[in-house]
Amino acid sequence: MTTYSQGRRHASLGFITTVFKSRLYFGLNRFNRPGEKFVKPDGIKVRTKSRCVELSWGAETFALSFEFLRVWSPSAEVRGHGTGNGVLQTGKKDVGLLRIEPAGNYALKLVFDDGHDSGLYDWNYLRHLCLNHDSLWQEYLQQLQQAGASRDSGLINIRPL
Repeated sequence: MTTYSQGRRHASLGFITTVFKSRLYFGLNRFNRPGEKFVKPDGIKVRTKSRCVELSWGAETFALSFEFLRVWSPSAEVRGHGTGNGVLQTGKKDVGLLRIEPAGNYALKLVFDDGHDSGLYDWNYLRHLCLNHDSLWQEYLQQLQQAGASRDSGLINIRPL
């Protein structure tokens, strides 16, 4: 993943690694860098052509693909209802984002075109996803490989002309 800051490309920052089956983290300062406070992004943009959500905090800008956001959804449907009960998300390569809705002043609700709409992405969790994109993505790909599963949905993707 690359981040975009004032029109320049920078390598993504990676700080914390997590385990797919034990990512039940919530609360203030859990996902931020040491000493950072609970921080709402300065900017949120949906990039439909590049199929990503762009989040910025100050001079740092991160792009998270729709697929990445979908497979790392904080919902109980994805995470499970307890440690180790997560459900590996497969076939989400072409998932689309229909809309983003605010959830109070602390989170976003993302509505995907596969019908998934139950996860609330709080600011700390979004920051965590941004700062740890590369390690989380690799972890997801390893989980898919171990399960013999694929990112492809197996459906024919028909788009309007």
